[in-house]
Amino acid sequence: MAFLIIDRRLNGKHKSAVNRQRFLRRYHAHIKKAVTDTLSKRGITDLVHGEEISIPRKDISEPIFRHGNGGRQIRVFPGNKEYTRGDKFHRPSGGGGSGPGDASDSGEGLDEFVFELTREEFLEYIFEDLELPNLVKKQLQETDSYKLIKGGYSNVGIPARLNVIQTLRSAQGRRIALGGVMRQKIVKLEEELVSLENQAVRNDSDSPLDQAQDRIREIRAELGRLERRLHHIPFLDDFDLKYNNVIRQPMPTTSAVMLCLMDVSGSMTQDIKDMAKRFYMLLYMFLKRNYQKTEVVFIRHHTSAKEVDEQEFFYSRETGGTIVSSALKLMYEIVCKRYPASDWNIYAAQASDGDNWADDSPLCSDLLLNKILPLVQFYAYVEITPRDHQALWRAYEGMVDLFPEQFAMQQIETIHDIYPVFHDLFEKKTQ
Repeated sequence: MAFLIIDRRLNGKHKSAVNRQRFLRRYHAHIKKAVTDTLSKRGITDLVHGEEISIPRKDISEPIFRHGNGGRQIRVFPGNKEYTRGDKFHRPSGGGGSGPGDASDSGEGLDEFVFELTREEFLEYIFEDLELPNLVKKQLQETDSYKLIKGGYSNVGIPARLNVIQTLRSAQGRRIALGGVMRQKIVKLEEELVSLENQAVRNDSDSPLDQAQDRIREIRAELGRLERRLHHIPFLDDFDLKYNNVIRQPMPTTSAVMLCLMDVSGSMTQDIKDMAKRFYMLLYMFLKRNYQKTEVVFIRHHTSAKEVDEQEFFYSRETGGTIVSSALKLMYEIVCKRYPASDWNIYAAQASDGDNWADDSPLCSDLLLNKILPLVQFYAYVEITPRDHQALWRAYEGMVDLFPEQFAMQQIETIHDIYPVFHDLFEKKTQ
């Protein structure tokens, strides 16, 4: 027997949810581009909310059949109150609508198709082809990830998990247990009945014939009653139903930590800080959405570095001079104390304008080369400046050749570069 299942769930606009998913898949490239373009127009606090997306109608047009130019055509237009048969009127010279599309001086234009993406759909388009590089399984940590495995049998369950063999075994055992005593009585009564009938035929019993006949009738009545009782024992009862039981078995999950280092020194203007915060918010949302067991450590630094919480990392106004090595030293101490490389996948993302004390940049390079990069899976340095590369960039340049799989550098010049840089750093690598 075949079943046809139709999903008729409605979305907010009373349209089929299946049709909506089909639409999103069909115009994936157009929606992806629109989502990418809108990221640079958002404020920091509403970076990953839902969004109204516009697609030019020319991009969603479908083939249609229509009359070509020329020839004689007869049409009936309903609702005509101004013209009668034989009236002549001038053909309109053209002109586009006044919608929010692309207009031109010739009067032609293209309207846009506008629809709204939910927050989950918006995030899906942002992070769909991203991943943490070089992620490997380390020691099992506390986890809430499970898989279902068979674990014996249960008296309750859903029909799909009904175990027929165990159910029939249970039913047979129940019938044997309930009818065992009655079957023993039936066997004894049948033996007695055969003996009495044989005696009645031979007439060699000391008992009167009438008494033997009465006993035979009693035995036959008792046999009938026992047979009916046996017959009324149900072949299958609710107590017999056995279902395959499933238990949740903990699954090893990959444990990872991301250390976010942000420069908040005086050389970082407010615009540069806002771009750094946008980058880190994208990173934070990406980790929380795609990697539930990933921990995030926030470090702010100027002349000194400090581990802070999420609120202080994004909204504190503390500032000062610039000593980048203080953040790298603090990061190394945190990793050694709390996140041993044998148990954790360690990632780091550093955002700075690249300005640093000349004597401190070689120290940063030495810390990366000898202490940090041997421990981490991936380290990303993002320099946010519209100017030429600064001292920190020049100090880090040699790391790319020494650790091509573990170290990456990118520059953000304007707000429009944030998502492309983020995407390039964490894009899934082809096998």
